[in-house]
Amino acid sequence: MRSWSRSSRPGAGQGRRLGGVAVAGALLCAAAGAVSAGLHTEDPHRGPVPGLAERYARVTAELTVTSDPRPTRPRVLGDRMSGGGFVLDADLIRLTGPDGRITMGRTPVLVLSGPGEHAGRWQRLLPSTRLRVTGRLSPPLHTDDPYAAALRVEGKGPPHLIGQPTRVQRMAGDLRAGLREATEGLEPDARALLPGLVVGDTSRVPPELHDAFKATDLTHLLSVSGSNLTVVLALLIGPPGLAIRAERRGLAPRLRISLRWTALFGGALTLGFVIVCRPEPSVLRAAACGLIALLAIGTGRRRTLIPALAAAVLLLVLYDPWLARSYGFLLSVLATGALLTIAPRWSDALRRRGVPDRVAEALAAAGAAQVVCAPVV
Repeated sequence: MRSWSRSSRPGAGQGRRLGGVAVAGALLCAAAGAVSAGLHTEDPHRGPVPGLAERYARVTAELTVTSDPRPTRPRVLGDRMSGGGFVLDADLIRLTGPDGRITMGRTPVLVLSGPGEHAGRWQRLLPSTRLRVTGRLSPPLHTDDPYAAALRVEGKGPPHLIGQPTRVQRMAGDLRAGLREATEGLEPDARALLPGLVVGDTSRVPPELHDAFKATDLTHLLSVSGSNLTVVLALLIGPPGLAIRAERRGLAPRLRISLRWTALFGGALTLGFVIVCRPEPSVLRAAACGLIALLAIGTGRRRTLIPALAAAVLLLVLYDPWLARSYGFLLSVLATGALLTIAPRWSDALRRRGVPDRVAEALAAAGAAQVVCAPVV
């Protein structure tokens, strides 16, 4: 009778091959992450901007705005206090140095505008707008800042626009402006906070109020929560637990939209959510988790969720390696993983002990998320 050794059993070679593929995939992902991080870290150090910043050179620059303006703290000048200006992120695409030499490229910079009667026009700038400014460069405050230099704009005049924002950004800006107008009748603090809670618009939040939130460990409330996207998607798909069943709810079944088209419409809503609320870390992780749920709806397969979560995290970190430094991003990923792996088992265990279904799901979800996030917290 022929005997088989452990290493020669059928399937052992296949197991070794799968293990080799897994190791190769992990090494490939690590290499891609290292290359992406290296390229993003090197971007602020390319070109003439860092050298000019070390000399505090006066330059003329053409910029593409990449963020919403944020208010800065007022400054004391002698016996008077001047109103604060605004700070925004931008890509420097054309630079005219002190010697008149013109350089083209794409270098991230931090733009600081001073106070003045035209501060409102700086505040209304939208991402993708192109500007021409004259100012003085200075080195970043920290060596690991994601920009090559700070550019302080000279004068107190309005921004000199050389290119309008894209149509998509204008639509998003109109929605954000409409929300600000709808809050005009509220108290000052509520008027400042409500747009931030809904769409991440913190342009009205003064530095003093921001410091108060920071002192009380409530700064996470100033960023868009993933529950905002959950509300938007719930209008379309209803409760996620019923989204792939015959008794699914929401607008999609009422309009007789198939599961695949529901997933596509949900993806469009998610993209619009990111554009309106801006691609901040909290928004990106909420969008990634929402897209994972939509993928499950479109394919009808729950087993694809864990690979989809891993792929979403990998793509987001490759796109923006700075997310790897965000504790909020890490906590969101861990909580989502716990909801997909631990929470269903704990929920089933609670049901077997007589706990009602909805209570069991809520307790299991909260407990699983807390367990995996506690070490990071």
